[in-house]
Amino acid sequence: MWPDGSGVAVKVCGITRAADAAACVRLGVWGIGFVFADASPRRVGEREAAALAGAVPATTARVGVFVGASPREMAAVARRVGLTHLQVHGDADPDAARAASGLPVVQGIRVDGPAALDRARASTADLVLLDAAVAGLHGGTGTTFDWSLLGSAGLGRPYALAGGLRPGNVADAVVRLRPSLVDVSSGVESAPGEKDADLVAAFVAAVGGARRKALA
Repeated sequence: MWPDGSGVAVKVCGITRAADAAACVRLGVWGIGFVFADASPRRVGEREAAALAGAVPATTARVGVFVGASPREMAAVARRVGLTHLQVHGDADPDAARAASGLPVVQGIRVDGPAALDRARASTADLVLLDAAVAGLHGGTGTTFDWSLLGSAGLGRPYALAGGLRPGNVADAVVRLRPSLVDVSSGVESAPGEKDADLVAAFVAAVGGARRKALA
């Protein structure tokens, strides 16, 4: 299961509550993300994640977000939780993660300059995710990176956009940057790990409106 290219997909990351997962499904998001990184305020345990993943339909992607885990560890968590995709950060090898798990791999790239975009272009991951570079954090920063680094040519490959996205700026991002997927976490929260259904709805609506504008 992967975004089908017919539009811009939406992933809501850092899901920790059943009500939030249900709201995301109701609003038609492509996927939800579970954070397994110890340092994150949005971290969930395997048992919690398995319950959340099991409560959403098979058509909703369940993405596990990992920092510093070995390919074997990620594959084991994926089996126990019922993940459909891995999202890796740090020094993880996308090829090794894919080989161990048999799942598509998203590689997070922290954008701190043109060299980061070169790394993204060279990545062997199934999809790269461009995020803001904030010391000590891998996602959930609430900070955008310098979108002008992408220029008019874009990245030259399909990619996901993250970092500081929210209902008020995601439409501009979609129209200007044409990502395949937009990934939101803190931009639709009332507190870390607690999604606001109204904000999620506004975010999804903004993406839909921008998608229609881009196709017009």
